Order: sequence, then structure tokens, then C-alpha cells
Amino acid sequence: MFFDLVIGLGGAVVVVVIAADVFMSVIVPRPTYSWRPSARLSRGGWRATGVIGMRMQSDARREGLFGTFAPLLLITLLIFWIVALIFGFGLIFFALRGELKPEPDTLWMAIYYAGTSLLTLGYGDIVAQHGLARAISLTAAALGLGTFAIVTAFLFSIFAAFQRREAFIVTMRERTGAPPSGVDFLARHVELEMLDDLGATFGRAEAWIADIMETHLAYPVLAYFRSTHDYQSWVGTIGAFLDASTLVITTVDVGHVGPAKMLGRLGRHLVNDYTQYYGFAQDLTGAPGIERAEFDQVYERLAAKGLRMREIETAWTEFAALRGSYALPLNAMASYWRIPPALWIGDRSIISIHAPVAPVRRNGA
Repeated sequence: MFFDLVIGLGGAVVVVVIAADVFMSVIVPRPTYSWRPSARLSRGGWRATGVIGMRMQSDARREGLFGTFAPLLLITLLIFWIVALIFGFGLIFFALRGELKPEPDTLWMAIYYAGTSLLTLGYGDIVAQHGLARAISLTAAALGLGTFAIVTAFLFSIFAAFQRREAFIVTMRERTGAPPSGVDFLARHVELEMLDDLGATFGRAEAWIADIMETHLAYPVLAYFRSTHDYQSWVGTIGAFLDASTLVITTVDVGHVGPAKMLGRLGRHLVNDYTQYYGFAQDLTGAPGIERAEFDQVYERLAAKGLRMREIETAWTEFAALRGSYALPLNAMASYWRIPPALWIGDRSIISIHAPVAPVRRNGA
């Protein structure tokens, strides 16, 4: 009797934990506790995938592996939730096996009955003949239907948010370059005589970052989706706009300082939120993340484009201070998601993408 009670309580704990995991992962529209099994599965799976990917010599194969992780993760999570619920209910039914006819003589048979109840198959070879077992059978069926319905709606929300994210990245590709760069962003606006459009573009980028904050922190699986185009990433694009806004505020005299400040504040907010949620080191502030010589080269390049420049020593001091508020946390994000490295963002010593090259041909492309 005591043994059955322990098994039944263990099954109830499994069911409650998994049901809470589904609820917090799919329904709660904000970051939730990282102790959730799905969060552990996601982060552990990504670390293992990253280790394997970094050993690959081919950039195309590496990106192919990283690109399949998020879709595969969604399928894995659904399977994990369903299997765990079936196992949990199986433990409960095994503890209540006296109320089932014919009585299951093994745990496997109790799990089988839990599966037919949860998946609403209803073969009828085993039936619940008493109150508690019947109530739990109905609960299993309702929870199974609810899980599938919720996850289906969740998938539509995930892909809608992903498409919004990628539409902006593709739209901005000709402005930021590939990989994206804040310096290229400013240089191209000069070349195309579009400096007057900077403020409006910063406003669009601000709205895009706000959408990422609302979706990618609420549904963290979105962060693992790779961009659909080579050498692009959502982290790199955020970094490019943060760098562009920082240069406008501190280095180049082109106006639009107000929109640049608003964009920069929101971008730093996102970076700080991710730093806290994913547990990146909390002392990643202070350093600008680039050497003075790199700044001088960019200063000369932008000056050669005909831009009005602020005094270089003052510009460097202000630039280093402002970029120091987000540079290292941003690089921690870039390192964690192993994005294709860009100017000042990501680890270019590991991945062999240093400059835009012709896209890799794929079968059927």
C-alpha cells in the first residue's frame, strides 16, 4: 500500500511539473523560471549542438546544423511533454491498478493505458471501473487534447514572430550589409544620399527591437532560430544598429541624435534583459570591445565619405564610454548563439566568415 502511494505521488509530481512547464513556456507571455525542464532541455541541447558545430570545418555544414536546431527543438519539446505526461499518468494508474479492468500486471501496461487515455485513442481493452481512476482518465484525456491545441497555436505564434523578425532583417540588408555593420549602415546612407532618412530608419529599428523584446523573451525558443539568409543574424543586426546610433551620438555630426538615443536606450535594455535571463556574467560593462586603432580606421573611413566629424579625441572618449555599456554583453550573446561574426561583434577567430562572399549554393537553389 505504501509502495503504491509513493508511486502515485511520484506520478502526480511528474504530471504537475510538466503541465506547469507547458503553461509557463507557451501561455505565460513573459520570461519564466529557468528550472523548467524545457529550459534545461533547450540550453543543454544548444550547448551540445554548439560543441559539435564548432568542430566542423565547413561554414555551410555548421550553419546547416545550427539552422535545424530550433525546428527540431520544437518537435522534441512536444514529444518530451507528451511522453512525460504519459509516464506520469502511467505511474498514477499503476498505483490505482485495482480500479482498472483487466488489472495491469506491469507498469508498462499501466503506461499503455495512460497513453490511450492521453491521446484519446480509447481502444477499450483496459477500462476504468471506479471513480478516482475514471476521473484521472478524463483528466489525462483533457490534458492531452489541451497540450496539442496549445502547442499548435504556439507554433503559429512562433513562426509569425520569426517572419516579422526576418522581414526587417532582409529589408535592412542593403543598408547594413552582410554581415551587418553600423559603419556600413552610415557609409551606405551617405553614398545613396539618404542621410535625411536616418531618423525614420532608427524609428523602424526601435519598433523592431521592441517586438523582439516582447516575443523572444516570452518565447525563448525564437532566439535559437537562425536567419534565413547567409551571414545575417538578429543579434548582429541589433549590434549594427546600436553601433550606428552610438556613432551618430558621439562621432559623426549628421543630426538625428534624438532617434539615435531612443534606439540606443531600447537596444541596451534588450541586451541587459538577455544578460540577466541567460545568466551571462553580470560584470560585462566598461570596455568598448574594440581597440583605439579600429576606431581610428572607422573615423578616417567615414571622414573620407564627406561626413562632418567631431573632434577625434572627444569622439573616442564618448564613443568608448557609450559602447562600453553594451559591447561585452552583446558579444556574450553573439558567442552564446554563435552568430556569423560581423564588424566589432562576434568571435571572428573561430568562424571563418570575415567578409561578405558569394552565397553558398545548395541543392535545388
